Amino acid sequence: MAGPVSYSQDGDVAILTMDDGKANALAPAMSEGLNAGLDRAAREASAVVITGRPGILCGGYDLKIIRGDDAAERTRMRGLGTALKLRLYLSPQPLVFACPGHAVAAGALLLLTGDFRVGALGDFKYGLNETGIGLPLPVSGLELARDRLAPAFLTAATMMAELYDPAGAVEAGYLDAAVAPADVLPAALAKAAQLAAIDPAAYAETKRRLRQPTVDRVKAAGGH
Repeated sequence: MAGPVSYSQDGDVAILTMDDGKANALAPAMSEGLNAGLDRAAREASAVVITGRPGILCGGYDLKIIRGDDAAERTRMRGLGTALKLRLYLSPQPLVFACPGHAVAAGALLLLTGDFRVGALGDFKYGLNETGIGLPLPVSGLELARDRLAPAFLTAATMMAELYDPAGAVEAGYLDAAVAPADVLPAALAKAAQLAAIDPAAYAETKRRLRQPTVDRVKAAGGH
């Protein structure tokens, strides 16, 4: 695969690696690359691990596009990003994130779509900083946060743009585990292989029943 997402495989687990050489912004090319990787994984793998470049999973949407003058490109980026997040949330295949560092804004929302999330210990930040930079959270972000974050953290994490260190991210619900950086990908691969051993039809249908109402609420609000 060309572009900012590369595809590899470890046994029956597909590995999609995000790396644009910078902050791994969820620009249109990144969303399109992840979608292409998911398409390939559906044909060739039993589970998916998404990871990033050393020190970062994703820094959010491309601020140059958000702050730029091209309204059509801004709308396109957000539309692709929202569709991707909803696709990930309902992915019939087990989906595990190996988060090697920072995950903020849309990057934190990507984490909320995962079935299991392994993060790196260290000086890293996780969270939804949108209101802190003057951007209201879209309905899709609020609904994912409502589903996946611990209720006691929801107001601070959304309205107040609270960012968390790895231990705090586990407590708040962005991560399920935080391990040494060198152990992030191995731990994620082991979890993905474990989940892939569950009956795939039962896993996919249970996930759909659990998560479809959230997707329906987002779509009812206009899809964003």
